[in-house]
Amino acid sequence: MLASASPARLGVLRAAGVEPAVIVSQVDEDAILAELGSDAAHEDAVTALARAKAHDVAARVTDDPSARARRTVIVGCDSMLSIGGALVGKPHTPAVARERWGAMRGRAGRLLTGHCVLLLDGDGAPPREATGTGGTTLRFGAPSDAEIDAYVATGEPLEVAGAFTLDGLGGWFIEGIDGDPSSVIGISLPLMRRLLSELGVGVVDLWRGVPDPA
Repeated sequence: MLASASPARLGVLRAAGVEPAVIVSQVDEDAILAELGSDAAHEDAVTALARAKAHDVAARVTDDPSARARRTVIVGCDSMLSIGGALVGKPHTPAVARERWGAMRGRAGRLLTGHCVLLLDGDGAPPREATGTGGTTLRFGAPSDAEIDAYVATGEPLEVAGAFTLDGLGGWFIEGIDGDPSSVIGISLPLMRRLLSELGVGVVDLWRGVPDPA
């Protein structure tokens, strides 16, 4: 079960053989960040957001008697860009996206994605939890003002962490990456495999449409 409305995360999981149910979390991200304070480590901030999302969905699942009796894996994620000592998320407006790109071009940043995996065993017990943060360094190109304006005008950067995508139009302006590309898209498959293993879940057990090995 994916606690996210992100089509990119859903696309990564589907391409990797998993077809999760989607229940969008309803947490107030700004309130969580405000509670953590500006001195919080960037990795701690994205992990706290991921935990809040996963537990919000878990609470709704356990309120449903039919769902409560099933063994369920719930995944919460949150991505933000750490650059120049600041942690930035979705710009939401063209003006902020344009300003971000003006500051990012020609520089490097680290895209951080917090992960929280919960396992509900179907026995009414509290969920078991595994958390971690994936980080990938990105080297941004130097698009011209006209290119930035054109990119912002597409609307793509407005609702994505850091105001860019790797797998969309923003990919034209990424010179290179160091680390896991799936983490930049929103969910790290290698990290997910390790977290699932901590909870005793084999990733191959989640694959859909893949024959059992002979």
